[in-house]
Amino acid sequence: MMRRLYLGFSCINLFIMSAMLLFSCADIKGQKSDHKYTNDLIDETSPYLLQHAHNPVNWRPWSPEALEDAKKENKLVLVSVGYSSCHWCHVMEEETFEDEEVAKLMNENFINIKVDREERPDVDHVYMTALQLIKGNGGWPLNVITLPNGKPIYGGTYHTKEQWKKVLSEISKLYTENPEKANEYADMVAQGIQEVNLVQPVTDLDGLNQDALKESVGTWKANWDFEWGGNKGVQKFMIPVNLDFLLDYAVLTEDEESKGFVKTTLDRIAWGGVYDHIAGGFYRYSTDSQWKVPHFEKMLYDNAQLLSLYSKAYKVFDEPMYKKVVEETIAFLDREMKNPEGGYYAAIDADSEGEEGKYYVWTEEELKTILGDDFELFAKYFNIKPSNIWENDTYVLFRTNGDEDFIKENNISSEAWEDYQEVWRAKILAARKKRIRPNTDDKIITSWNALLINGFVDAYNTFGDSSYLDRAEEVFGFLKKNSYSKSGLLHTYKKGSRKKDGFLEDYAFLANACLNLYSTVLHPSYLDFAKNLHETATTKFADEESGMYTFNSSKELISKIIKTDDGVLPSPNAMMAENLLLLGHIDYNKDATLKARTMLSAIVPALVESAYNYSKWNSLLLKTTYPYYEIAVVGSDAPNLVSELQKKHLPNTLIVGSSSKSELPLFKGRYSDDGTYIYVCQDHTCKLPVATTEEAMEQLNNF
Repeated sequence: MMRRLYLGFSCINLFIMSAMLLFSCADIKGQKSDHKYTNDLIDETSPYLLQHAHNPVNWRPWSPEALEDAKKENKLVLVSVGYSSCHWCHVMEEETFEDEEVAKLMNENFINIKVDREERPDVDHVYMTALQLIKGNGGWPLNVITLPNGKPIYGGTYHTKEQWKKVLSEISKLYTENPEKANEYADMVAQGIQEVNLVQPVTDLDGLNQDALKESVGTWKANWDFEWGGNKGVQKFMIPVNLDFLLDYAVLTEDEESKGFVKTTLDRIAWGGVYDHIAGGFYRYSTDSQWKVPHFEKMLYDNAQLLSLYSKAYKVFDEPMYKKVVEETIAFLDREMKNPEGGYYAAIDADSEGEEGKYYVWTEEELKTILGDDFELFAKYFNIKPSNIWENDTYVLFRTNGDEDFIKENNISSEAWEDYQEVWRAKILAARKKRIRPNTDDKIITSWNALLINGFVDAYNTFGDSSYLDRAEEVFGFLKKNSYSKSGLLHTYKKGSRKKDGFLEDYAFLANACLNLYSTVLHPSYLDFAKNLHETATTKFADEESGMYTFNSSKELISKIIKTDDGVLPSPNAMMAENLLLLGHIDYNKDATLKARTMLSAIVPALVESAYNYSKWNSLLLKTTYPYYEIAVVGSDAPNLVSELQKKHLPNTLIVGSSSKSELPLFKGRYSDDGTYIYVCQDHTCKLPVATTEEAMEQLNNF
């Protein structure tokens, strides 16, 4: 449907398309000191919006009032969407939005609205869909021109100043001279957006079978890069939800090819330049097919999900590097992205002093000065040689093999190797601290922090470090205090900011994090909070027509949004369905599990065709078509036994426990003062209770 609309729109507006170029995003600069102009964005707290507060363009934040003014003045609306770490957003601001001639054109003919996509992902979703319909692809900055009613008649990404002036003039001329054509076209785009967000509910659950799952993965395999990991392509993204699903799938189906692919991908990412080998943490994505050169921004959602992924992978592969990655990433998050009150910031920019990556890359001479006699070994390890020069005679640090091979080739003991690395990191970090640091986007986004709770919990369950669990509970406490009230969740928090209602992803992700906390620390309060969030989300977002949930609760946009596919974040509808499945098994609630299965059934055709975009749903299909187990631990020693079980990789298994009497179905009538017992169950049918995790594992393997 989307492709057909694009072809039709292209025929109508070829003159518009010529100006559009697609660029990837990496960063945007900090505040300027020249305040010749000030617009309405000055009252905002978003770093991205504040970066445009002194443009000569009369920017306004998104609001119903802005659209009402457009109707009153019969003006077109220009909506420009970006985010603080978007490199080409920064470039377009400097080249175009700071230009007084361009600003005059914009101010005279348009109501100009700036949107931080991280604050208003709903606005971004709607107009990104419009851009994809019009052009066939998308990116940021996202620039759309709409009628006063919000329906788009133009969409594009980065433009040079001259391209942008041409677009502004041509669209103004079209609207003035041929408003009927503009309205007809806008109606067509709006209809296309609505159709993209249609989901046909199903009642037939026959599609939920293992064949669909295997076909989905089989089709996907054709796009795998078995040498370098990830999908084939000139750029590579770390999409943790994909690898998380494949890891479980490989183990349950004994698919060694898939298992090997996951291992290769995880190794290559951790060796590559997309990982910060000096300070820890992951950059956004790779600009090449071998994970060597990244876009240098660091996003909380990437690092949060990769904590979970590498923790889970350690259980499967027992790879020491994965533990090191988790430890270093947590250290990075604490050092550079943590709010003193307990939440974590959204992102760190890529640019500093006007150059992308300048904070992170090194010349050969700089490294020789810093490392002295250690330079040769360091250079060999991190591929410092002329063929790997990046820009301005600088190097991005990356590896091409594991530590064991390297120390063997260079006849170094393991102890000496650890000393080398510790000294290198300390020296280079000290030198880096003398540089001008990239800006931090200090919004605290509820959904992203919820993913981080899961990251900390999963790290604790794997490695047993209680400080990781402390961090998870601290983040939860922060969100409960600052981003939650009786009326519901906020999407973002920052002192002094206007409160913005939470979206489906905030409720779904935080409810899931609470369920994860509950299964780890066994406090019923986390289960109660998860249920409360789920019920509120159902009230706010349930869509009777589709059987799914809308992304937002308001009706201010030109179309409702039913977000079913994964992106850099898992699908919020898939997460809602997973929560339903978990609550169904905890409470023996058949209605909840049926609802999850019904939602999943509607997505099966899409996931068979494109597993890459529907991996969270595939995880649910895995839980639905292969045996799913409940392990209930009841008794005073439940916390210790649960902790032992959580250290194992047990896909398709819910682990819960209670150290006191409980009326929950999995615990009712099972508490005994005589000891702690483990009940291994499938679909509420349980084996005889056992006292040790070894016996429980034997039952699980022989169910």
